[in-house]
Amino acid sequence: MLKTRGTLFSGRDLRRLLLPLIAELIFTALMGTADTVMVARVGDAAVSGVSLVDAVNNVMLMVFTATSTGGTIVCAQFLGARDRDGANRAARQVLLSVAAISALCGLGCVLLRRQILSLVFRDVEQSVMDAGLTYFLVTAISYPFIGAYGASAALYRAAGNSRRPMLVSAGGNLINIAGNAVFLFVFRWGVFGAALSTTLSRVLQCAVILWLHRKPGQVIVLDRYLTIRPDWKMIRMILRVGIPTGVENGMFQLGRLMVQSTVALLPTAEIAAQAMINTLEYFTSMPSMAIGLGLVTVAGRCMGAGKPEEARSYTILLTIYSELLVILTGILIYLAVKPVCALSGLSRESAEIVVQIMLLITVVKPFVWPLAFTPSNALRAAGDVKFSMLVSAGSMWVFRVVLCAVLIRYLGFGVLGVWIAMFVDWTDRAIWFTVRFVRGKWTRMHVLEPEM
Repeated sequence: MLKTRGTLFSGRDLRRLLLPLIAELIFTALMGTADTVMVARVGDAAVSGVSLVDAVNNVMLMVFTATSTGGTIVCAQFLGARDRDGANRAARQVLLSVAAISALCGLGCVLLRRQILSLVFRDVEQSVMDAGLTYFLVTAISYPFIGAYGASAALYRAAGNSRRPMLVSAGGNLINIAGNAVFLFVFRWGVFGAALSTTLSRVLQCAVILWLHRKPGQVIVLDRYLTIRPDWKMIRMILRVGIPTGVENGMFQLGRLMVQSTVALLPTAEIAAQAMINTLEYFTSMPSMAIGLGLVTVAGRCMGAGKPEEARSYTILLTIYSELLVILTGILIYLAVKPVCALSGLSRESAEIVVQIMLLITVVKPFVWPLAFTPSNALRAAGDVKFSMLVSAGSMWVFRVVLCAVLIRYLGFGVLGVWIAMFVDWTDRAIWFTVRFVRGKWTRMHVLEPEM
């Protein structure tokens, strides 16, 4: 796509925004897999405890991410309106809001960690609970740091610079892996060592990206951190976008936990197969998820500039990119399924289930997934967040959770029931978001308040 007079993004601009995002998500997922494998060497109780706590941690991270997303949209719209001063004022409030929310969440989780884990995972073995409590304590301390890092990274992306967060994220992931190697295999600190490595890497990521954000000459500059004071009008504008997104993300994570509780009723071979399918399917989604993150910036800048037709055109273009990537990654991952199953040591029964379900995903996913998850980012960037929240939460609970439970608990579909419910959920979202996008009501919405 060539940049023509009056357009905001050229093909080169889009590549500079999207390619680092894709690389960051893939690299982070690979490092996360390596992290899990290293912790698994400590023992079953350790990896089980870490896995349980990560499910809770992910819910918390979604809250921070939602606030950061609200800030991305507000800053992108200011930049689209050529108001750099407004973007910088908003950026300071984004950082303050996320830091405050993440610090409060971290304090609450440190003080109530036993009650939280007992409520969510009441029937686990004591050794697993002990490992989880240790991991939860240390990683909850890192919440303010990962929150501030996420806010700063989101602000870089709002300014069109996704390369710098990618490099900082890559460095943090490598430090985490190195820390695991030292703390787990040299000092033999077990779960505490794994948690300490994660926390130290997050502290360093936060310190580096905040230091980089102080440098003058950037589109968005964050400095004089101790002088930041609340601007309640700006914070209200950010949270008006961020809160519905947070509810949507929180419902998504809670729904995932409910699906996992249903899957836990299946035979061991099917549970193992579902775990592998989840990992492989996630890899097929990552490049397209990166496209969606980039679209928040692109559509937000267009809407701030008063160019809704450009936002529409870029959304169609990036949805096509998403479609092509889903097809390409789906084929590549499917070709790797049998070797991966063999290397992982899955039983023959589990491996056969994985191959069958992954073939089904490879065929079905391109038809509905891009429409279900890419255009919705443009709607959010335009401020149409309540509609997105209602559709996503409703579809999640009606189809992915309830239908999945019916298919598995009462109709005996096994793992196939999970993915039938998933396909129906994707299809339902695709229909709602496509109709909303075509009708164009989202193009007439406003995020920025007057006299900001």
